Amino acid sequence: MPVNREIRAELERLQQSLDRDLLGLAPEHKAISAEVAPDRYRLFETLLLLLELVKEGRRSHPEGDVLYHSLQVFDLARAELPYDEEFLLAALLHDVGKAIDRKEHVAAALDALRGAITDRTAWFIEHHVEAASLHEGTLGARLLRRLQAEESFDELVLLADCDRRGRVRGVIVPDVIEALQYIRDLADAEE
Repeated sequence: MPVNREIRAELERLQQSLDRDLLGLAPEHKAISAEVAPDRYRLFETLLLLLELVKEGRRSHPEGDVLYHSLQVFDLARAELPYDEEFLLAALLHDVGKAIDRKEHVAAALDALRGAITDRTAWFIEHHVEAASLHEGTLGARLLRRLQAEESFDELVLLADCDRRGRVRGVIVPDVIEALQYIRDLADAEE
């Protein structure tokens, strides 16, 4: 799939650019930059914008492209838990791996986002497909017990619900910049 190779190459170029930005900083500024991590939003924006090229099947996703779906899921999640930055970021980024590897989109997303998201956000992304199986009644009892033992299980179920409901044509959603700015404002407010 040439599109996936092009996307992987673009992600590598972005990572090299971010690394060059950090190389030019004095050691004391590198530590500050690592704490604040403003460049992670460039990564998120790039990954999200690539989703506009990824179309879904009309039966399961009548809304069209994965970007529009992701923005719907984010907006639904924001209506439910407007101050949970990690949850909202997972809602927005849960399908970014589909632009990289359609068959293994969760692993691709986690690989692309490594170091840019918290463990909790990664956990949501890692288990969002399993949570969808819970809604469908196809999740095994052992896996269900394992997920239920996690502190953020209820939020995972809510994410799956938002994911399921975020498949409507013609819904007005924020654009990528607005969604990321909302999350950035939450992060800044916590500092």
